[in-house]
Amino acid sequence: MSLNLNRSTLRRIAQVLIFTLLSSSFTVFAQDDPKKDKEREKRKRDQQRASEKEKMGSVYKKWMDEDVAYIITDEEKKIFKSLKTDDEREQFIEQFWLRRDPDPDTDVNEYREEYYQRIAYANENFASGIPGWKTDRGRIYIMFGKPDEKESHPSGGSYNRPIWEGGGTTSTFPFETWWYRYLEGVGSDIEIEFVDPTGSGEYRIARNANEKDALLYVPNAGLTLSEELGLTTKADRIAGYNANNTNGNQLFGQRAKDQPFERLAQLVALQRAPKVKFKDLEATLGFSEDPKVNVDVLATGLAINFARVTDSAIMTSFTIQLENSDLVYKSRGPIQEAAANIHARITNVSGRRVGLFEDVVTSGYLPEQLEAGQKSKSVYQKDLPLPPGTYKIDLVVRDVNSGRTDIKHQGFVVPRYSEGELSSSTLVLASRLEPLNGRLATGQFIRGQMKVIPNATAEYKSDQALGLYMQVYNVAIDQATLRPSVDIEYVITHSGKDKEVVKFKEDGKSGMSSLNGQQITLARMISLKQLQPGSYDVAVKVTDNVAGKTFTRKEVFTVVKPS
Repeated sequence: MSLNLNRSTLRRIAQVLIFTLLSSSFTVFAQDDPKKDKEREKRKRDQQRASEKEKMGSVYKKWMDEDVAYIITDEEKKIFKSLKTDDEREQFIEQFWLRRDPDPDTDVNEYREEYYQRIAYANENFASGIPGWKTDRGRIYIMFGKPDEKESHPSGGSYNRPIWEGGGTTSTFPFETWWYRYLEGVGSDIEIEFVDPTGSGEYRIARNANEKDALLYVPNAGLTLSEELGLTTKADRIAGYNANNTNGNQLFGQRAKDQPFERLAQLVALQRAPKVKFKDLEATLGFSEDPKVNVDVLATGLAINFARVTDSAIMTSFTIQLENSDLVYKSRGPIQEAAANIHARITNVSGRRVGLFEDVVTSGYLPEQLEAGQKSKSVYQKDLPLPPGTYKIDLVVRDVNSGRTDIKHQGFVVPRYSEGELSSSTLVLASRLEPLNGRLATGQFIRGQMKVIPNATAEYKSDQALGLYMQVYNVAIDQATLRPSVDIEYVITHSGKDKEVVKFKEDGKSGMSSLNGQQITLARMISLKQLQPGSYDVAVKVTDNVAGKTFTRKEVFTVVKPS
């Protein structure tokens, strides 16, 4: 009996152990299921991404709705809302502040710094149950800065109206009057009145002078001079009739800016975002409120050439060319004159502005000379020293009289010149080469002792001459003669046909070439009379006989029939 009991007990113990082991193994298998682990991790990552996206989305929304709510234009807001990625939004924000930077060549964006200082000032000084930046005074201060003059009546009380408000004595709510000498986009002599009718400290922009009148609705109190004389009634004033007019006749002097429509127009203007300083540049960036240019485009030629100054400073020349026949001429006294505005911005690969130029190209002729003058070209050149690297130019050219516009975005690489290596400047295709012959070197297009006017379109008529200009650097010196020994070969071939139509050599001394130490300047005019209309390649091959080195520079130009 005892033996059987022991067996039964042992059997039960074995069953319990087996059940426990199986349960634990199932639990282990369930915990170690890699598929479920991956799903759990994926859900966790998705939740984190969604949370981060929501957080980032709220950051950008807050930037648009709070940080820059008063200065972002409707067009900018529309573009910002259409952006898909955070990288695009970050780039937009960077460009947003850059376009408002008064001096982008410095490391500090003065506009942005002052803007956030204004927000801080508004929050400290204009808060009244709501943040200071949300109040009317805060908004005006943030948008336009400190007023030129301010008149403050923090307690209200007795007030002698000036004559343009109707005269007489009344009692007022607390109010302030801010005066700005000039606000761009709003006007001159801008007076803004803020009134606190509730005594809560929240001043609101007043639409008219009566809003500060605490006795406006008290019968026979706070009357104007015309009301005291019985010429008008307070009811008329409350209803909006002009207290200074009787039967349409002016009795007391009222300022033009106090007229209802003038005040309404000013209030509307104060609601608009301040104008961006660089309006022409806005168009190149796609933020302009003006219609985009897509039909009546002004044809403009742009050429970019490089010349070595030092190893780290390369003179970069931007040549802009206009056909006078594309410009509209208008009378300026006895002269028929055309003008084109030029605005250009140069940026590096990081988007930072490294150069800016704005100018006006004008051409004027007497009436009898106009027909011939319209067959000529107007050429403008700007030189900027840039370090070697990759850049982009955003260029806008607009005919002042017709509004026709050309917009160009062009990348370029400023070359790096190695010390002691035979090299050269750009091979410049010129329309004119003129030696100064000792004259003072001033103005545009000056290269050493020569005036070089590039042909920015590289288009020539067959009755013209092709100008070629190039500087050659680091030419070796023959120790026997103490002079360089250089051969220059000019070759013009028909593009695509590899057929030479012009070929000749010179020794670096003939023609209009000049020598300056280890630098040789090549300047040559080549007649195009023998060339048929078409596209051509021109190559200049330089051989340094002393160093035994050779290099070639090539450019493409077009020949057309004379008009």
